[in-house]
Amino acid sequence: MNNARVLVIAAHPDDEVLGCGGTLARLARTSEVRVLILGEGITSRPGLTEEEQAFGLKALRNDNAAAAKCLGIAPAARFEGLPDNRFDTVALLDIVHRVEAAMNYLGPTLVLTHHAGDVNIDHRRTREAVEAAVRPVATSPVETVLGFEVPSSSDWNFTRPRFAPNVFYALLDHHVLAKVNAMACYRSEARPAPHPRSEQNLRALARVRGGQCGREWAEGFELVYQRVL
Repeated sequence: MNNARVLVIAAHPDDEVLGCGGTLARLARTSEVRVLILGEGITSRPGLTEEEQAFGLKALRNDNAAAAKCLGIAPAARFEGLPDNRFDTVALLDIVHRVEAAMNYLGPTLVLTHHAGDVNIDHRRTREAVEAAVRPVATSPVETVLGFEVPSSSDWNFTRPRFAPNVFYALLDHHVLAKVNAMACYRSEARPAPHPRSEQNLRALARVRGGQCGREWAEGFELVYQRVL
């Protein structure tokens, strides 16, 4: 998809890399790519003082800017600062309005967001808000909405509908490398193997998704909405 206006709507810093980093590295060469991150990240972790939380949030935003450079995205993400892992304490309409404001400003043709069945409550609330905001009215520029998987959330869902990709973006070696390098920028979020967010497992997942579409590497998505032109 060339010359698209792409908007990623994610709950936390690092979700944009885990969910679609390789695809963003691919699309950034031919399309306008922007990222909206609704949550602040990190503040739900127990035992942190206010000073530690403030330092962690600043570090996360710096890490996001570094990750964006790895993917070829400029500028870095826009943050809304909703409370980490507590989106269920915010009225859904308030989240919808934040998403709508970004969409009205950017006019995306392609929206990428979370899978509806993720373990993380912020992911699910983000998806609900996006579904409300992308209603297919005549004035909407949105042509396609895709749901992405987030390792350690989509794959740890054992009771809700499982992630089942039916749209694939084939990747080249340098797209996968860009994703791996971008994830490494998130110093507080990357994990060693065998964690799903490790470099080894991110590469393994890209291999699996590639095999599902006849390519060496790929990222998989679920089609949420497609307007046939």
